[in-house]
Amino acid sequence: SEGTIGYRILENAKVFERLFQTPSFIVTLVQDVEGAEMSGTLKNVVAIAAGLSDGLGYGSNTKAAILRQGLSEMRSFSKKMFPTVRDETFLESCGVADLVASCYGGRNRR
Repeated sequence: SEGTIGYRILENAKVFERLFQTPSFIVTLVQDVEGAEMSGTLKNVVAIAAGLSDGLGYGSNTKAAILRQGLSEMRSFSKKMFPTVRDETFLESCGVADLVASCYGGRNRR
């Protein structure tokens, strides 16, 4: 498993990294608090769309398109809200990894 910590002060982030990182849980630090927060929030909107696609029986290509376009729009919207958001944040576990996990088997999928 893995997690991302967005930070402004590296020393503070390293405290949390030491607390949470284990051999089976990798912590990545990103100097982009807003990007980490926005990606973690907006992926839920995309996950709802992916769930609707599943429920309507549209298939894997449609779901993949929803994830691809959703990730792009998550990034664009976040950058409009917070111009300092970094593109690479969306490639971390708080972005694409969390999006895929939520859309393909999050805890609410039963």
